[in-house]
Amino acid sequence: MTHPHSSMASPSHSPNPSGHSSLRLVAWEITRNCNLSCIHCRAAATRGPYDGELDTTACFRLLDQIAEVGSCIVILTGGEPMLRPDIFEVAKYGTSKGLKMVMAPNGTLITETRAIQLAASGIQRISISLDGATAEFHDAFRGVDGAFEAALRGIGHAKAAGIEFQINTTITQSNLDQIPKIQDLAVSLGAVAHHIFLLVPTGRGKYIADQAISAEEYETTLNWFYDQRGKTPLMLKATCAPHYYRILRQRAKADGQTVSFQTHGLDAVTRGCLGGTGFCFISHRGVVQPCGFLDLNCGDVTKQSFSEIWNHSPIFLNLRNYDNLKGKCGACEYRKVCGGCRARAYEATGDYMAEEPLCLYRPGN
Repeated sequence: MTHPHSSMASPSHSPNPSGHSSLRLVAWEITRNCNLSCIHCRAAATRGPYDGELDTTACFRLLDQIAEVGSCIVILTGGEPMLRPDIFEVAKYGTSKGLKMVMAPNGTLITETRAIQLAASGIQRISISLDGATAEFHDAFRGVDGAFEAALRGIGHAKAAGIEFQINTTITQSNLDQIPKIQDLAVSLGAVAHHIFLLVPTGRGKYIADQAISAEEYETTLNWFYDQRGKTPLMLKATCAPHYYRILRQRAKADGQTVSFQTHGLDAVTRGCLGGTGFCFISHRGVVQPCGFLDLNCGDVTKQSFSEIWNHSPIFLNLRNYDNLKGKCGACEYRKVCGGCRARAYEATGDYMAEEPLCLYRPGN
């Protein structure tokens, strides 16, 4: 399940020599259990149970530790977070600690009653994934007939309960032409944002790696996405697509603009790859990673404190020094705003600091 990196964007920050970095966003896979079987799933999640999941007390302890590091956004994701019987208790506890609690359910389990419980627990936004503009397409992608209708029903209940929602879409070869239609659908449903995710071939996504779009299509898609600014009421965000932040600056320069918060909003103050810099992922067993797609163990919250991992993990410290990037990413004048996708680099080469394989740009041009 993809997550809402949303309003939710994180201001960029040049890492300081001590390697400390302010935490903006935590995606926490609170369960790996799921009721769908999506073809691109990072977790290759399915019906569990999975052993080693943190119990309620451990969840509260983790939220205490996250709140000590900073009042960030916590995305409860999965799997399907709503399969956890204590999900509302956990959300409520996080809210009471001053954390901004959001959730990434697939929408199929949101009933009228549960939507009211979600709102009462302090969930401020949910993200629902729509990977096609029609039931036929979305259901094939999600691996379950009726997933599209169930997601739309869930969205309706959330909206009625006053919870804002965003639509997330994972872009592959097969739905590239559907993106404008999905965006229109998001507007008509009353979404506040549309986030596109560029497929990172990990988990089950490896089996559809041939569905990944090429570097040329990537460039075209992100340029199209840039062109939607101002044409739609939706907040737009490209996730797992760090090149967008280079393209945004190239396009703005061509238009004679300087990129600032005034001209480009949150896009001006966030960077491409946030893994380990402003963002981290926590697995259902408590293992901390730079992101859900970058399967590197940076520490275990069942064995050490979250703040110790966030502030001292050698992998995090390495990721925070953009001068450590290799190949053309290291030579690129956009490395501080883009950084390349570290997960794609790792999947392609086994080195998470290597150059991003899916980028056409040649530094210094």
